[in-house]
Amino acid sequence: MGFFLIAFPALFSIINPIGSSFVFLSLTRQYPPQMRAQLARWVAIYGFAIVIGSVYIGAHVLGFFGISIPVLRVAGGIVIAAAGWRMLSAPEDAEPKRERAAEGSAAVLAERETVRRIAFFPLAMPITTGPGTIAVAVSLGATRPKEIGLLFNFLWQVALAALCITAVIYLLYRYSDRVSRLLGPTGTVIIQRLSSFLLFCIGIQVLWSGASELLGIS
Repeated sequence: MGFFLIAFPALFSIINPIGSSFVFLSLTRQYPPQMRAQLARWVAIYGFAIVIGSVYIGAHVLGFFGISIPVLRVAGGIVIAAAGWRMLSAPEDAEPKRERAAEGSAAVLAERETVRRIAFFPLAMPITTGPGTIAVAVSLGATRPKEIGLLFNFLWQVALAALCITAVIYLLYRYSDRVSRLLGPTGTVIIQRLSSFLLFCIGIQVLWSGASELLGIS
């Protein structure tokens, strides 16, 4: 299980599903519970696909389009920082209005294609499994062994690590509203604001990591 013990901590630390669950709740608070459950499931599915695709063929896809990892980090950092800023600057009194409006539009929002689209962008990509996750997964894929026996072990152990990570993502996202009720309204607002600020900081950090590599800054 050596490959699993390398892949799981690396992916868990960069994805940070515990902190991301509060970001998920902040972005989906206006939706009814049944739709939030669907979103959690699809985010986990998309997250698994992104991680596995990045490990197995990520380097080849980026090379085909001539995209380097630093450029991916710069672009992803901008998107993440923009999402964090929108959440951070949103007025607090907008949340109750969205919650009241959600019931009337639940039938439209609950359509499967709409759920899949929202789940992929921005919830799965770039907020949950963004450029940082892709960079880590591509790096893992680049270290795959050449020997057939070790390669087989590498493939299934990394797949198992990705499956475990996405299972944790689903559970934390699915029941994020219960954590919110335990914290209470004030505690939830505080956590959401902190999560928004941290998301903004993560976006700036990812942007700077890519920019510093492009500019050759140590």
